[in-house]
Amino acid sequence: MVAHPSPGSVGRVVGVLEHALRMMYKPPRRPQFFYTTAPLPCPYVSGRTERKVVTEITGPDAEQLHDRLSRAGFRRSHNIAYAPVCPGCNACVPIRIIAEQFQPDRTQRRIMRANAGLEGFEVPARATSEQFQLFQRYQQMRHGDGDMATMSFYDYRAMVEDTPIETFLVEFRDTDDRLIGACLTDRLADGLSAVYSFFAPGMDRRSLGSYAIIWLVERARQLGLPYVYLGYWVPESRKMAYKARFKPSEVLANGIWRVLTDADRAPETAELQTVTVE
Repeated sequence: MVAHPSPGSVGRVVGVLEHALRMMYKPPRRPQFFYTTAPLPCPYVSGRTERKVVTEITGPDAEQLHDRLSRAGFRRSHNIAYAPVCPGCNACVPIRIIAEQFQPDRTQRRIMRANAGLEGFEVPARATSEQFQLFQRYQQMRHGDGDMATMSFYDYRAMVEDTPIETFLVEFRDTDDRLIGACLTDRLADGLSAVYSFFAPGMDRRSLGSYAIIWLVERARQLGLPYVYLGYWVPESRKMAYKARFKPSEVLANGIWRVLTDADRAPETAELQTVTVE
């Protein structure tokens, strides 16, 4: 005699199968669109033209997308990732510090001593009037003829708070609790990314920009993260060449991250990466 399942048991089996199918189903991945910008004067090398490839960082997979783009040499601004694709130019080279192996040189040790009284505080990516006042002073002193010098508080707030990923600010305060520097920072799966830093003018001897990088390297070590991403090293630009002083570092050349050598530090040997998203 053959036993027939009851209607109730059949329903339970069907329900389990439907649930399993829903768990296995993966909706089609939304295509990622990339666009190129119109040519503009290069902000780093006089007489050259800048073009960028840009894409939007959005959706439930924004963190993973940003990680992949960062490894491919992109940078973030608001919810946009960008990379240089300038015709006939390879001056901008993505660079990252190998955190665990970093060894400060003589100048960097002096910077650490000069800022021994500073303390860095990680705070949420929320704009404050105190930060903005410092930001304005920095822009007026260092970049008075640039577009950022005319930013309003609302522009600054958008720069800090419009982020689809994990982002925080590092506030650097002296022993009197005065804010004298800040660094907007992204958290990646494999490191920390210095998005933008600004600091009090008139403190050149303290090299606060370099100190912020040294602080991020130590923080990456504490978090067990291998890299600190610094954006683009531009050997032909005095204001961007300093990034190669942090050793050891890696540069992205022809789609592959490799250790930066002393020979690479000559401007004529710099190579542009091939933009490849894994």
